[in-house]
Amino acid sequence: MTQRVDLSTVMDRLAIDAVVTGYAVAVDDGAWTDYVDLFTAAGRADYRSAGGTEGPAAEVARWLAETMRLFPVRQHLIVNRRLDLQDLGGYPGDRARVQADYLNPMRLVGGRAGDDGGRAVDAPTAPNFVAGGRYVFELVRTGEGWRIEGVTVHEKWRSLSGDLSGG
Repeated sequence: MTQRVDLSTVMDRLAIDAVVTGYAVAVDDGAWTDYVDLFTAAGRADYRSAGGTEGPAAEVARWLAETMRLFPVRQHLIVNRRLDLQDLGGYPGDRARVQADYLNPMRLVGGRAGDDGGRAVDAPTAPNFVAGGRYVFELVRTGEGWRIEGVTVHEKWRSLSGDLSGG
């Protein structure tokens, strides 16, 4: 490979990482327009393994907007990202796949906001909900940059009240 190809691969990896991070931030912040903008026009999301829906990104965003109202505080942690870029004989292609583990703690409606800057605080009426699993992102390079063609959630466990043991 030439230095130009190596640099292009590094730039692709950084751009793809920004899309995956943008996905988590959009869901956590309830930025549903940003969420949809991360997808191609035909992009789809599949949350069925987590008890959710599957369909076009815009429809899933509407479902998420309604569902996430139950969780005013949420924070995705997306880690252990394994990125595979399409290889066209030593040159990067226009497709990529990312498998990434997630830990997703959320606070259910009913938490109290105190003198802590508006963050939810522990309250018996608002247990934590925590889920963990793996995302599989299928991405494609478009004229606007890398976009999600599909994302599938593979939930492995969930817990109510913040017990991270998976029980």
